[in-house]
Amino acid sequence: MAGSPVETSAWIRRFHPGSAAPVRLVCFPHAGGSASYYFPVSKALSSVADVQVLQYPGRQDRRTTPFIEDMDELADAVTAVLRDQLDLPLVLFGHSMGATLAFEVAARLEREGVELSAMFASGRRAPASVVDEQVHTASDAQLITHVKKLSGTGAGALDDPDIVSMVLPAFRSDYRAAETYRYRPGTRLTCPLYALTGDDDPQVSPAEAREWGEYTSGRFEMEVFEGGHFFFNAAPDKPLDYVARRLADLAA
Repeated sequence: MAGSPVETSAWIRRFHPGSAAPVRLVCFPHAGGSASYYFPVSKALSSVADVQVLQYPGRQDRRTTPFIEDMDELADAVTAVLRDQLDLPLVLFGHSMGATLAFEVAARLEREGVELSAMFASGRRAPASVVDEQVHTASDAQLITHVKKLSGTGAGALDDPDIVSMVLPAFRSDYRAAETYRYRPGTRLTCPLYALTGDDDPQVSPAEAREWGEYTSGRFEMEVFEGGHFFFNAAPDKPLDYVARRLADLAA
């Protein structure tokens, strides 16, 4: 793990604390992901935002905490945590499964009267789009093959049986939450929504990413970057610069 985060709760990690930030960015990891994935994002954006990263139950320093395998239950838990993070304008950023979770949390907060500054949906189809892959019911070998295909983990990492035994339960749990999730018709946001996607993502096409525009009455913008599902890994400079500029605009 790169760096020792500051824990503000069991759920939140701050890798680069800064008291002068004009806006708070809360990052939601992908399926099987953990807070440390966002360390480079936190480092790059620490000058424009107070970056906080969610640590889902069942991984890294929360590995003894039971998984939450239902998206609504997970969204309820995160919403409760973020009620204590409203001293700065709030922006949510979710990648892959994290985008769906961020959307549900954003909807809950807005229903409670919280005025969000924006949401970023990265590498994810719009909430009502369902592809019945049933990855969470696949064999261990099939699940590992699926994850490798997306290149979310180093190529050699999932060839190590010890690593697989540690991370596979989190992947399966998160895929169960993501694949059993169903959008509630009529749920829309009012905050600005920015959709980001890779031009070679096998999970979501640019056309599918553009459908996020139907889920807010506020400003919508979509940007396509070079790379696959984890385009932030392949060529991070352009997407990070894009997010930094949008955060600066929101702060202004």
